[in-house]
Amino acid sequence: MDGMDDLDGGPEGGAPWKRMSKEELENQYSPSRWVVRLGAEEALRTYSQIGNEATKRAQATGRNLLDVPYGDGEGEKLDIYFPEAVSEALPFLVFFHGGYWQSGSKDSSAFMVGPLTAQGVAVVIVAYDVAPKGTLDQMVAQVTQSIVFVQKQYPGNQGIYLCGHSAGAHLAAMMLLANWTKHGVTPNLKGFFLVSGIYDLEPVMHTSENASLLTTLEDAQRNSPQWHLKTAPTQPVDPACRILVTVGQHDSPEFHRQSRELHQTLRRGGWKVSFEELHDVDHFEILWNLTQKDYVLTQIILKTIFQES
Repeated sequence: MDGMDDLDGGPEGGAPWKRMSKEELENQYSPSRWVVRLGAEEALRTYSQIGNEATKRAQATGRNLLDVPYGDGEGEKLDIYFPEAVSEALPFLVFFHGGYWQSGSKDSSAFMVGPLTAQGVAVVIVAYDVAPKGTLDQMVAQVTQSIVFVQKQYPGNQGIYLCGHSAGAHLAAMMLLANWTKHGVTPNLKGFFLVSGIYDLEPVMHTSENASLLTTLEDAQRNSPQWHLKTAPTQPVDPACRILVTVGQHDSPEFHRQSRELHQTLRRGGWKVSFEELHDVDHFEILWNLTQKDYVLTQIILKTIFQES
């Protein structure tokens, strides 16, 4: 597509999405239209089914704490899944589900729990108030609060690693900008796994996915990690903190552009960041394959957590 390689066309003026028709933009930001092996509805159904089954399996082990409140709100709950050898000094992977900030649930998002707990990683699956109940500002605040909660509950952790898919990757990326001092604790953040996310929300304003989420350009910019990182670069709190920006080969060109631009912006800002395009997977398979211990992304996550290069 013309201009797709113009990676510096970030939030300013030359962004390729600004030259797209409304129909094309709608298409680019509808991940289910890009699935290759299944129809759109079947892909979404399979994604839910695999998530539900993985969550039931994880809950059946009994090594978990479910519906733990991390805040006062009804929707502010998280599930913690532990490895067999429970200790204070575990690495924790904290996961934020996708669903375009409007759907999805922690109760069907425990994809990676089996393979990670088997290797000694505790996994936390976070619920947040999706729209229309929650605004983007509230979701960002809730995600921040959930991380503060994990750090306070498990201060001896061996590192907190944030992982998000799609809208969840956006929420995880917003944590690169969090002001932890006002929460009275600096979480021991060691890594970010940003999977098929959206980091500049302005184009989403011009699609039906926007609904009532982003009513002004200000809303979009305030909640765009790419915009903040580009206009006022944030220095890494911990230079050793590793960030993986990853996208599926069959994600749309706009999802690819968003991920590549974020990677470039972080690299220029001095972050320890890498980019990975995962071969032959679409927007949904990239996550549901995390149920498999031999899957490339599962292995990358484990190697990052256990500092194997």
